[in-house]
Amino acid sequence: MPKRVKRRMVHRGRMTGRAMSGNKIAYGEFALVALEPAWVTSRQIEAARIAMTRFTKRAGKVWINIFPHKPVTKKPAETRMGSGKGSVEYWVAVVKPDRVLFEMGEVSEVIAREAFRLASYKLPIKTKFVVRAAANKEEVKD
Repeated sequence: MPKRVKRRMVHRGRMTGRAMSGNKIAYGEFALVALEPAWVTSRQIEAARIAMTRFTKRAGKVWINIFPHKPVTKKPAETRMGSGKGSVEYWVAVVKPDRVLFEMGEVSEVIAREAFRLASYKLPIKTKFVVRAAANKEEVKD
């Protein structure tokens, strides 16, 4: 979650369209790219990160390209309607199709592919594995 936020409550928003920024591989050689829109929670991001780093035995480098800026609120159970918005329950990152979620470098393609496969199980969306060389022409399907 963010260290400080100006406004604690935000609207739900809409997840239409494709990712206009963050859709290119910037740091590593391999990437995990989203294929559908979703809210990815901070816990899911952390679980995917742990799965990747454990598999690679902390070899290579991992970049996380999404951050949970959006607070999601919830009212307590058995509460009457009205009396304002609920308190913040968790934080999410808004992910649109074609968004690069994670990047990896300094490892072989076989290790990166398996690490991203394990990480994708922790995420609520369909993803694909992309190699930087192929990203310019046509993405490599997983």
